[in-house]
Amino acid sequence: MHRAGRLVQLFVGLVLYGTACALLVRSELGTSPWDVLHQGVSRQTGVSMGTVSITVGALVLLLWIPLRERPGVGTVANVILVGLSLDAALWIVPEPSGRPARVVLLAGGIVLLGAATGLYITARLGSGPRDGLMTGLHRVTGRSVRLVRTCIEVVVLAAGFLLGGTVGVGTAVFALTIGPVAQWFLRLFGRLFPSPSERMSDRISTWARRPGILRVRSHRTDRDHEPSCADAG
Repeated sequence: MHRAGRLVQLFVGLVLYGTACALLVRSELGTSPWDVLHQGVSRQTGVSMGTVSITVGALVLLLWIPLRERPGVGTVANVILVGLSLDAALWIVPEPSGRPARVVLLAGGIVLLGAATGLYITARLGSGPRDGLMTGLHRVTGRSVRLVRTCIEVVVLAAGFLLGGTVGVGTAVFALTIGPVAQWFLRLFGRLFPSPSERMSDRISTWARRPGILRVRSHRTDRDHEPSCADAG
């Protein structure tokens, strides 16, 4: 896929990501740790959740400087588009009238967020600011990605809860399901939108299978190491 196509894929994925976050917020059953923080700050300041998300994302990017992380176009787009689409979707999607509707919004939000994660990560144009913080701390401290991510999200969740963000059964459901859902979509979109190196590797394999051509086993690093849902956010 050419860069223009990858940019479209990135932008669509980020807009859907913000929309998914809005569905989770509207469910009022609980949302992701970072959105609990955004919601808490929004309730304390009166500023929209999308604006808070953009502000927090920009502040997190400042933490990249001492960690020596390098942002890409996708990093900057993540900060802006997720916040704008979050506010737009919150304005469009009405508050649910009963528990069944809340459950539908929760389930739909998780699935949509997983799909959005797969779309924008497989565009390969830069990680989100929050995951750059995670990978930077992992590199600097030498601690595992799982431990670093868990510590960050526990701190963020606790801060959001103390500020008035909604923590509920949906928060637990999100934590348990978003990994497998996002990973499934990452594999799906990874096959639908392969990177240039993967396409070249496929061509080499095809040529190697032709009669009279020496077969050379290629090292397909991109395919062997699929994008991880840890790159989201």
